[in-house]
Amino acid sequence: MKTKRIISTLTMASMLFMTSCCRESATVREPVDYVNPYIGNISHMLVPTYPTVYLPNSMMRVFPVRSDFTGNRLKGLPLIVTRHRSVSTLNFMPCLHSGSVPFAPPAMSLGYDREKVTPYRYGVYLDEQDISVDYAPSHRSAVYSLAFPSSGEGAPCLIFGGRRGEMKADGRVVSGFQPVGRETNVYFYAETDVAPAETFAAAGDTLVLIYPADVTGLGMRYGVSFISVEQAKRNLEREIDGYDVDAVADAGRRAWNEALGKISVEGGTENDKTVFYTSLYRVYERPVMLSEEGRYHSGFDYRVHDDDDRPFYTDDWIWDTYRAAHPLRLLIDRRTESDIIRSYILMAGQSATKWMPTFPGVSGDSRGMNSNHGVAMVADAYAKGLRDFDLEKAYEACKGAIEERSLIPWSDIPAGELDDFYKRNGYFPALKPGEAETVRGVHAWEKRQPIAVTLGTSYDHWCLSLLAQALGRTDEAARFLRSSYNFRNVFNPGTGFFHPKDRDGNFIPDFDYRTSGGPGARDYYDENNGYVYRWDVQHNIGELIALLGGNEAFTAALEDMYDTPYGMSRWEFYNILPDHTGNVGMFSMANEPSLHIPYLYNYAGQPWRTQKRIRNLLEQWFRNDPMGVPGDEDGGGMTAFVVFSQMGFYPVTPGSPTYNIGSPVFSRVRMDLGDGAVFEIEAAGASPDNKYIQSATLNGMPWNKPWFSHDDIKNGGKLTLVMGAKPNTAWGVDSPPPSAGKVQ
Repeated sequence: MKTKRIISTLTMASMLFMTSCCRESATVREPVDYVNPYIGNISHMLVPTYPTVYLPNSMMRVFPVRSDFTGNRLKGLPLIVTRHRSVSTLNFMPCLHSGSVPFAPPAMSLGYDREKVTPYRYGVYLDEQDISVDYAPSHRSAVYSLAFPSSGEGAPCLIFGGRRGEMKADGRVVSGFQPVGRETNVYFYAETDVAPAETFAAAGDTLVLIYPADVTGLGMRYGVSFISVEQAKRNLEREIDGYDVDAVADAGRRAWNEALGKISVEGGTENDKTVFYTSLYRVYERPVMLSEEGRYHSGFDYRVHDDDDRPFYTDDWIWDTYRAAHPLRLLIDRRTESDIIRSYILMAGQSATKWMPTFPGVSGDSRGMNSNHGVAMVADAYAKGLRDFDLEKAYEACKGAIEERSLIPWSDIPAGELDDFYKRNGYFPALKPGEAETVRGVHAWEKRQPIAVTLGTSYDHWCLSLLAQALGRTDEAARFLRSSYNFRNVFNPGTGFFHPKDRDGNFIPDFDYRTSGGPGARDYYDENNGYVYRWDVQHNIGELIALLGGNEAFTAALEDMYDTPYGMSRWEFYNILPDHTGNVGMFSMANEPSLHIPYLYNYAGQPWRTQKRIRNLLEQWFRNDPMGVPGDEDGGGMTAFVVFSQMGFYPVTPGSPTYNIGSPVFSRVRMDLGDGAVFEIEAAGASPDNKYIQSATLNGMPWNKPWFSHDDIKNGGKLTLVMGAKPNTAWGVDSPPPSAGKVQ
């Protein structure tokens, strides 16, 4: 029969994918072939990475629904993930039904085997029910092929679970929605290529479709939307024609090779390339583009807007991503970075407060972490020549988020007494030992984080000063530049650390910079201890060197951090600081405030130590295996560091149009900057042993600086390095990267 001929084709596609989707080409591996979505799927302590299937920056994202990577069972099959590393929305489950209606649907729990994941395709064998699954996504839609056994063990069925949503069936169509936040729903419209024989609602928000017993395969395609079911249907019809998984997967593969191919690398090992391209793939997971046929739903005013031919993006944790993910996008996809900034300015205008978001998502801003680093994202873009956004609106939104909103972490309330204290005294006050919290809005778990807030706000004020200066607001620029030095107010000259002070100006007594501060050190810092926050002055490393007593003392303090032991058992340490994994002494490779630290030797006349440290950290903590990411990756927040560092440079100070030179893993890197501009890095002799720079030229001229400017490469250029096995302790020692301007 015709149905069986169609299904046999789908089944054959499934079988081919299950046996060969990840098979290496016999000749040339393309960039996407190096991506291993399983890297980091086993966490060292907290949240792992997920083997996510999606197209670059697209709304449609899925990953296997299970408790963790080693989980024995799948909890259904996914339809969409609406927020980075959140649970799947609108799961469904294929099954075999034997018996009469009504029946109690089985729980969403499936034994599985032979799972195969690429960025653009997912396959799995549901071994207990002998069902093969093949899946491929487009941007707002996707297609499944399901192969059922022909043994007569039961009729094929699909079970849809909505969790507080609504859904209905009409012939071959299933549609509905699920709430994902305040006044925000995700809608779906699904079609199967075979009509069900029976359809009925079961317990809770569950819909069951039972198909004829002679069906041995089933195609299902679906679209999603944040606007309506009708829009979900249009999204599907625009993107997917028929039920051909191969066709959708082929288009996805092309999209990934185009995105990943913006950076090409030569040299290194196959594992090095796998770590590199997998890291780059992670950077493309967020933010996601929400525009649907020129419209988008905003979680900031809960309305549908026209996008005016510039796509709208959301789902970003800026505290994590401003450091490296946004600067990387500025180099390889300036148009998208411009659209992202424009989107965040729109969000501010749509919100009741008019503040720049910090953790924007599909249902609004969760105001996560501390500080307001959206201003760093804007300042960095402007400093590097991006002009395709309204700087005045961006500045007002950023200034409001810093001056009008409270600096209390994880809060979305107006400034209050702690903020008034900060403005008067130049630091965020800590509670005295044994003092109870009485200030409204301080989170019972997140606490005040006074050092993290003081240092982060000092940096934010420096970024504000750059924007104010660009707008000709010289008085405001001078005021914010002065307050960017507030980090001095919590520096303890007796210990050389940033040390919390109480409201009376006294340093908190009996202090251990390794573990003081309670869970996550949040009474004083945040997720990291005093050894990590000792270096959290990204905008003014020169002044930090002066505070610590000069280059030699600064370098000795860096080395001391890497040498300082836990001071207790590992389990005791991680019981206090579970985010502080990936340790080398008291350095934590697992958390974003550490990412710039290995590059700081460049500022103190010993760049060879940066070269050594970067290579060692990459080798120790970023590997091609399920534990190959040392901590929470946060959707590009950490893996962008890997991309930069393997190429050989890093943006220590977003807002400053400069890059620090490290030690390239590859002998040749070619970065497509757009509009015909190409930046190349050639590292002659680079190898695991040859990690030290012996000499350099930039654009054909001798180069003796451990940094270069954005202007040096923005129109294309070439950095040539000669590498060796022993450090050249004379190269780059006398030209440190620039720091913040002096207070006038």
